[in-house]
Amino acid sequence: MNAHLLQAVLLAWSPSLRVTRVEGDTATVLRRPTAELLERPLHVVLGVTAERARELDARAREDRRAVEFISAQLGGEDPTPLRLTVGLDAGEACAGVLDLNTVLEGAPPVQISRLSSSLSHEIRNPLSSVKMAVQTLARNTGLSDRDRRRLTIANREIRTMERMLWLLSEYGRDTTPNLDAHPLRSVLQEATAMVAPELAERRIEVRVDEEQDLPRVRVDPNRLRPVLAQVLLNVAMGQPEDSPVEVALRRDGTGHVLMVLKDPAAALPPEERGTLFEPFGSRLARGAGLSLAALRRVMTGQDGDLAAEGSAEPGMVFTLTFAT
Repeated sequence: MNAHLLQAVLLAWSPSLRVTRVEGDTATVLRRPTAELLERPLHVVLGVTAERARELDARAREDRRAVEFISAQLGGEDPTPLRLTVGLDAGEACAGVLDLNTVLEGAPPVQISRLSSSLSHEIRNPLSSVKMAVQTLARNTGLSDRDRRRLTIANREIRTMERMLWLLSEYGRDTTPNLDAHPLRSVLQEATAMVAPELAERRIEVRVDEEQDLPRVRVDPNRLRPVLAQVLLNVAMGQPEDSPVEVALRRDGTGHVLMVLKDPAAALPPEERGTLFEPFGSRLARGAGLSLAALRRVMTGQDGDLAAEGSAEPGMVFTLTFAT
């Protein structure tokens, strides 16, 4: 493993999980100088639990150059997302460590796309196993009401993770979309159905005002639905319960069809005007931090566009433009 990369760290540790070797930019990645990391317990250096450190050690000793993602508590208020490549180096268990926030800051779109694809792939398989386990437990008729509520929460969080993976996967995808003519209202209804349980919990209805005789639009619904669903849910989560999400479908003067989505709770700070559609560049993205970036990427890839109007005061309007 080579740690001679910008803002990367190589850690090696003993079988007793004490750090024996450190190379690279420890001040940036792990928030401490090298001298403070040597001979310290691995879990302390990485800001994880002792159990998680033992899991990382076991993966490293398999020597398959496995990729692991951790949420490290390194002294700040918020956890730091780290990407670890674990394996053996000269017989020692070791890990190449990258701070994902630093990697993504100012990164070109192609770099973020590749990282998004990698993250999606690495998380999807273990999440599927968790989903199967939760569904199996839910079929147990002897569960108490308390345990059933816990499983309901677990299922909701699994759905959230699945939508996040859709966003990561879509943002990282560079294949040609399969465009065909579809009624825009049908695509919107299918996207709404993907987040129907969450909308029902908040008693929020998506209300559609559709202009008559709209032409069909050219889209790849399989790629548009999940990212549009997440944006709809983001808008809904910012509103009070029992309030509608307002969507208008209409023509413009150039032969395109527009979907106009109102977000009455959102405000656009001046400092975020230039980064609204960049990955992790705006608080409006909520969720995985990719919803607006992924939606615009999908729209522009399908000969459409996504625009936003708003100010520092609450109330924004998102306009999706579709080719016919």
